[in-house]
Amino acid sequence: MTRLVADVLIDTLEALGVSQIFGVAGDSLNGITEAIRRKPDMRWVHTRHEEVAAFAAGAAAVVTDGLAVCAGSCGPGNLHLINGLFDCQRNHVPVLAIAAHIPSGEIGSDYFQETHPQILFKECSVYCELVATPEQLPRMLGTAIQAALTHKGVAVLVLSGDVALSAATDVPDPVWPRQAKPRVLPAVAELEHMAALLNEGKNITLLCGAGCAGAHDEVVKLAEALQAPVVHALRGKEYIEYDNPYDVGMTGLIGFASGYYAMESCDTLLVLGSSFPYRQFYPQDAKVIQVDLAGERLGLRHPLALGVVGDVGQTIRALLPALKARGDRTHLDRALTHYAKTREELDELAVGHPGRKPIHPQYLAQRVSELAAFDAIFTADVGTPTLWAARYLKMNGQRRLIGSFNHGSMANALAQALGAKAAAPHRQVVALCGDGGLTMLMGDLITAVQEKLPVKIVVFNNGALGFVELEMKAAGFLETATELVNPDFGAVVTAMGLYGQRVEDPADLDAALERAFAHDGPALIDVVTNRQELAMPPKVTFSQARGFSLYVARAILDGRAGEVLELSRTNLWR
Repeated sequence: MTRLVADVLIDTLEALGVSQIFGVAGDSLNGITEAIRRKPDMRWVHTRHEEVAAFAAGAAAVVTDGLAVCAGSCGPGNLHLINGLFDCQRNHVPVLAIAAHIPSGEIGSDYFQETHPQILFKECSVYCELVATPEQLPRMLGTAIQAALTHKGVAVLVLSGDVALSAATDVPDPVWPRQAKPRVLPAVAELEHMAALLNEGKNITLLCGAGCAGAHDEVVKLAEALQAPVVHALRGKEYIEYDNPYDVGMTGLIGFASGYYAMESCDTLLVLGSSFPYRQFYPQDAKVIQVDLAGERLGLRHPLALGVVGDVGQTIRALLPALKARGDRTHLDRALTHYAKTREELDELAVGHPGRKPIHPQYLAQRVSELAAFDAIFTADVGTPTLWAARYLKMNGQRRLIGSFNHGSMANALAQALGAKAAAPHRQVVALCGDGGLTMLMGDLITAVQEKLPVKIVVFNNGALGFVELEMKAAGFLETATELVNPDFGAVVTAMGLYGQRVEDPADLDAALERAFAHDGPALIDVVTNRQELAMPPKVTFSQARGFSLYVARAILDGRAGEVLELSRTNLWR
């Protein structure tokens, strides 16, 4: 049998350990799907929407810490990948996207389904090129893979269907390294300068992000040496929060008051592997030092006293010997006391009284955390599910938390759960879905059945775009265009072939979750949660307080006094 370009592509991916490709089949992908069909150890994961395929590939890359692959057919097919690929790019995960193209001889003729993928995907990729001839494929494929792995981003190969079905040239397959992991350290002079600034500081706080992955123990040792509280950004939660006696919670719009005040009260802030975006939460008068592998992120959010390029763990190990011993714990103890009080107040909101409906979302998130597996992988939809996950899911060094935390796209949780489960079939995967996010890409619930992916889906069903409503109230607007008329999701998914149940009473919640988690197949629990739940940010500005007061006045004048009363009942009387 003649070896085709598509065979070279799939053979190369298989040699690199890729065992599955997420996508929706189409005629311009025929060569590739046929090459996969002939591979007993290669799987085409058939999603119902290409956006889901891209999100799923991104989650698979997170779980495996390796290359993941998705594909879309020409024109609209690969165009649907773009939102998920933006998320992959901004989450810094290595993904190869195969964007099939129209017949090569028709490019530039306004042909049926013609687009320009090289232009469309340029912004969300580290490599994006058109394979014009069979001779180009081996080298371009290798370059794309290496770019994705080296830069931890998206590489796009644009490949016409007729080129994929062309005979491969007699060119040896390139041998490319999978992931180079160099030792990256700041210069000696920079380390000395950093140590001097830290030795001068009296009240030091650490802000830790996703760049602290693999450096948990080093961060704890540094916090001990500096007697410094440790604040984490959302993407740092899974790496920093657990087994950390210096942790004082998260900061940001959905963070903890204790995290905010630990940063606000410091005179020196050390930012480790984080590009935390909200400038209003940085201390105004503190010296800020930043360590990051990406030099372009240094000083991006706040003026720096010092910015250095380096791996967080390696940098801390080199820095520790130069730090002076210190015994003053005043700043640390104050921050820890504040955190204990904040944590107690948050836990007091996570209550469920039998017969008292609807269910508080804090209680739902807390029960999911308690009942889920020790090494569960959680995905969370953007909006209130992410908020409750950030505040109530407990990390332990084995659990993972995946979301659209940088790109902020709706409808990510189900798609990422499918990818995580495909990549880690022996681990429990729990998707925390909002009712808005779930219904946006609801068709891929069928993917869980068809592809035998036993994900567990928990729906925070409050009948609204909840976070949007919170933002409207804080700005003084009446809720508009946010209400969702939802079905009984438990009944809907039962018809699709999943296990489904609807829960309205807190008394029924634990048993329902336990049944879903134990079910040998995909399962969904539709939990009716309180629409009027407020989620207070760690810092309430004057404009927010004024805006909320204006909202209350407008609601009463608009005849919505009942809503205001329910808001008070929900948030003042548990």
